[in-house]
Amino acid sequence: MVKKDPLKIGSYEIFWLDGGVFHLDGGGVFGVVPKVLWEKKYPPFTGNNVLMEASPILLKGEDKNILIDTGLGNKLTEKQKKIYGILQPWDIHQSLEQIGLNAEKIDYVILTHCDYDHVGGLVQYDKNGELEPTFPNAKIFLQRKEWEDVKNPNKRAAHSFWEINFKGVEESGNLELIDGNSELLKGVFVEYTGGHNRGHQIVKIISGNEVAFHLGDILPSHAHFNPLWVAAYDSYPLDVIELKEKYLSEIVEKQCWVLFYHDPHIMACKFNEKGDTLFSKERERRN
Repeated sequence: MVKKDPLKIGSYEIFWLDGGVFHLDGGGVFGVVPKVLWEKKYPPFTGNNVLMEASPILLKGEDKNILIDTGLGNKLTEKQKKIYGILQPWDIHQSLEQIGLNAEKIDYVILTHCDYDHVGGLVQYDKNGELEPTFPNAKIFLQRKEWEDVKNPNKRAAHSFWEINFKGVEESGNLELIDGNSELLKGVFVEYTGGHNRGHQIVKIISGNEVAFHLGDILPSHAHFNPLWVAAYDSYPLDVIELKEKYLSEIVEKQCWVLFYHDPHIMACKFNEKGDTLFSKERERRN
C-alpha cells in the first residue's frame, strides 16, 4: 500500500509505489562483507536471503508527474518468479490510483539503469497478453551509454538486460538519451555516475531549502553507508566506493535526504557522519 503522507522536498511530493518485493542472496547484496556484520544492520529474511523492494519513486511537482524506475513488471515467467523469490507482485496501477493518478498521467520516466528489477514495468502485458508501453505519454530518460549496452550487452549484462523489457521503446519515439548530467525539470537533475553499470545515473532534487538524492544502486539501502560495503552485482566496485565517498560526504555535510528504491525497511532518511539514520521515513510492516 502507498503511504498517503508523502515526503515533501520543497514544492515536490514524493511517493513510493508497489513495484514488487523479492529476495536475493545476502552475498550478492553485500559482496564480501561477512554476514555476521551485515545482519546487524539488515536482518536476513530467511537463511542467507535478504528482502528487496522494487519501489518506483514518484515525484509530483511543477505540474508534472515523474517516475524513477518502474518495478518488476508483470512479465515474469513462473520460473523467474521462483528464481528471484517474488513475494509480492508488481501493482503500480493500483498504487497510482490511490494517489489519484493513472499510468497515462506520467509525464517523465527516469531510468537509473536497465537491470530487470528497475525496468520490468516499462513495458507490460495488457489484458489480452499483448505487449504495450505502460506509460504511453511519458518521455523516458536514460544515459546513452546504458542504452548502448542494452543494444549490445556483454555476457554479464545480458543476464540482467532482458529484451522483452524494451520491446517497442525505441520505436515509440519517447526515448530521450542523455550524455552526462542534465536538468530535466526545474530542480530535478540527473547525474551520470557509472559504477554499478557502465551507464548508471542518479537523481538529485533541489527545491525550497531541501535537497534529496536518489543514488540508485550505488546505495541500495541504508545499510550500505560504509563506502566499502558494495554489492557483488556492481560491475565497477572501485568506482562505486569512490562515488559513495563523494556523494555521502555532501549528503552528511548538507543534511540531504536520501531516497531508497530497494530498502525494505527505510524509504528515505538523513545520515549523520557515522551512518546512523536520522529523520527516517520507514516502510510499513509487511505481512
